[in-house]
Amino acid sequence: MFFLQMSGFPGSGKSALAREIAGRTGAVVIDHDVTKTALLETPEGAGMDGKTSGSISYHIDWSIIESILSQERNVIFDSPCLYQEMIIKGTNLARKYRASYKYVKCFLDDFDLINERLKNRERKISQIREVKSLEGFKKTLENSKKPEGHRYLVVDTSMGLDTYIDEVMEYLVE
Repeated sequence: MFFLQMSGFPGSGKSALAREIAGRTGAVVIDHDVTKTALLETPEGAGMDGKTSGSISYHIDWSIIESILSQERNVIFDSPCLYQEMIIKGTNLARKYRASYKYVKCFLDDFDLINERLKNRERKISQIREVKSLEGFKKTLENSKKPEGHRYLVVDTSMGLDTYIDEVMEYLVE
C-alpha cells in the first residue's frame, strides 16, 4: 500500500499524472481543487477568503485520506504541497497506516508554458487562471517543500506524460 503526495506548481501536470497512476494502480485520488471548489460553491463558502477556504478544505482532504488509508487502499494526494506541515502530516499518516510514503514533484520551469496550460484547461473556481508575476513563479518553484529522510522523485513535465510515467511507476513499487 502506498500514499503518494504530489507536488508542483499549478499547471505542471499533477492532476494528469495522478489520474494516470490511479488508472494503473486502482489508487484513490484526493484532488484538493475538487474539495476547495466544492466548499466555495456552497452558499456558506461563496464569500470565503482563500486562506480560510484552503484551511478548511485541507482539513477535509486529510480526513478523507486517513479514512481511505485505514481501509488499506492506495491514495494519491493531488495538491501543490507548498507547506512543510503537509509533508509532516503525509509522512505521519503513511507511518500510522503502514503505507509506503512516496513523493513526486512535477517540475516545469517554463513561465510561458505554465500560463498556456492554465489558460487552456477547464478551470475550477479554486484554480488560478494565470501566473501574473515571473518573480512570484520563480519564488514558488524555489520554495517548494521536499520530504527529508525519504527518497522522492522529480519529473520534468515539459514533455508528454509518456516520457516519464514508467519512471514514476517504477518508483512507486520500490
